[in-house]
Amino acid sequence: MGLVKEFKEFALKGNMIELAIAVVIGAAFGKIITSFVDNILMPPLGLLVGKHDLSDYFITLSGGHYDTLAQAKAAGAATLNYGLFINAIIYFLIIALAIFLAVRQINAMARKPDTRTCPECLSPIPLGARRCKFCTSAITPSASPA
Repeated sequence: MGLVKEFKEFALKGNMIELAIAVVIGAAFGKIITSFVDNILMPPLGLLVGKHDLSDYFITLSGGHYDTLAQAKAAGAATLNYGLFINAIIYFLIIALAIFLAVRQINAMARKPDTRTCPECLSPIPLGARRCKFCTSAITPSASPA
């Protein structure tokens, strides 16, 4: 019975629940990115490179000519699918950019300010300053922003 109790405590800890929520949100975010790339980004990009879907760019390794990747796969041909690889790279770059922007914003919100505003001239001054370097007003040092 101790093992069940121990597992229950582990599974119901805040970090475990937060991780589960993050996985679900991450999966939903992945679907949004996939839809964006497939339905919004790739059609104009494919139009620019020759009026084709990039996922149909492939090289047949076993000989023969096929107009689409689906035809080549149906025929059992070995293919090098570089168009699908390009799509995967685009997915990765968009997701990496979105995560970078989110983490950057979270870090900016968590960062403690190292300056405060001078009450006389409204210039930024260090937290521990006793005199404003811009207007030379005497200021009481502070450990928190004004």
